[in-house]
Amino acid sequence: MRLKDKRIAFFVEEGFEDLEFWAVYMRLREEGARIMIVAPKAHTSYGSKNGGLTATSEVAADDIAADDVDAIVVPGGWAPDKLRRYDGVKRLVRDVYGQGKIVGMICHAGWVGISAGIVKGHRATGSIAIKDDLENAGATWVDAAALRDGNLVWGRVVADIPDFNRELVNAIASQQ
Repeated sequence: MRLKDKRIAFFVEEGFEDLEFWAVYMRLREEGARIMIVAPKAHTSYGSKNGGLTATSEVAADDIAADDVDAIVVPGGWAPDKLRRYDGVKRLVRDVYGQGKIVGMICHAGWVGISAGIVKGHRATGSIAIKDDLENAGATWVDAAALRDGNLVWGRVVADIPDFNRELVNAIASQQ
């Protein structure tokens, strides 16, 4: 259990990508991480992009601080386009990044990183649909299944979840 007692904020909003949420969530739990499901509102159930699964938030982004977590994960789907509209979400992502902690983003999650202002000067990947957005925000696009650049961990798409999970677990485990 390489992530025993690591505290991870895991974002959710309406339209999250089912597998990018649940497969990553379960892998981190398998490694012993303590995960807090974070959303704009606490104790709210959110539906997935594909309509089959839900996830319920435990805490609102406004009620958590970077000091409360060791890492953040943002799954893709349509949720990132909603999450990036909330100041509390952007603040938390920016503060966690600023403390040198891991910020994991897969698929469309890069939109949250863009809106939080943390992608400039980094290599990045994600859905090809946000390639131009990442480049316009100052990132260098890399067509890779997963990669780490500093304290940012990136995954491309659903098919790349195993690669993203490996990169994410390794990055979080390597932090003191």
